[in-house]
Amino acid sequence: MNTRVTIAGVEWKNPVTTCSGTFGSGMEYGEFVDLNRLGAVTTKGVASVPWEGNPTPRIAEVSGGMMNAVGLQNPGVDVYIRRDIPFLRQFDTNIIINVCGHSEEEYFDCVEKLADQPVDMLEINISCPNVKAGGLSFGQDPKGVERITAGIKKRAKRPVIMKLTPNVTDITSIAKAAEAGGADAVSLINTLTAMKIDVHRRCFALANHTGGLSGPAVKPIAVRMVYQAAHAVRIPVIGMGGIMNAEDAIEFMMAGATAVAVGTANFSNPAVITEIIDGMEQFMRDNHVEDIRELIGCV
Repeated sequence: MNTRVTIAGVEWKNPVTTCSGTFGSGMEYGEFVDLNRLGAVTTKGVASVPWEGNPTPRIAEVSGGMMNAVGLQNPGVDVYIRRDIPFLRQFDTNIIINVCGHSEEEYFDCVEKLADQPVDMLEINISCPNVKAGGLSFGQDPKGVERITAGIKKRAKRPVIMKLTPNVTDITSIAKAAEAGGADAVSLINTLTAMKIDVHRRCFALANHTGGLSGPAVKPIAVRMVYQAAHAVRIPVIGMGGIMNAEDAIEFMMAGATAVAVGTANFSNPAVITEIIDGMEQFMRDNHVEDIRELIGCV
């Protein structure tokens, strides 16, 4: 039984990784999860300089999931290079560094600092607000997506995954733009913009007023977008959004994803990611699937 997949020349022992921002760099989950079991670990977003993030409260539970407005708080890429990458190198898993920025220059600076680091792939979070475009997300403009992807590819020495925002009218135009810019893969979906109001206190649940919705509530939207993206581009797609169990993960693969990422579920069950890997292997045995690649896009 083969669970291996290959994305941009990088072989994964199985098609399961973590969603950026939900697993730290693995340190927090080490006592619950054997990181050697994972196909890859995708780190929390890192910028060229430290970010403080948004004011609190910045997490809120909602029906079917959660909202967050953490604001990509991170200690900066220099700390990742000194602390997080050496920690992850201890394990037999691929390392995917998630990169964020407020301007193209910030993205490029971070990618250049990571160029010679012993990591396997870069995931570029283009849901960040572009301060030079009045706060519009980098990922909402196809021309902007193609431009920043091309700029990152010129500087990166590792395969580049562009992480797409779902807060667009047509996900296929964004996926095609990333491919045109030279992306080696795309990952989707990031969180959906949402709002919650505390009716008893008559105020917003999050200090930022809006936040990103994740969890089971977004899964049908995510599956649809992964299906659309997988049919629009020739590069691999990594699917995510509300995966809680093995069947959810397999659904994404049947929609066209080569690999999947588990996010919000980690907060309710720190051991869920290895349970999902076990469950996918059991599904293969039960359904006489010899190679997990048979499931990719089978619908």
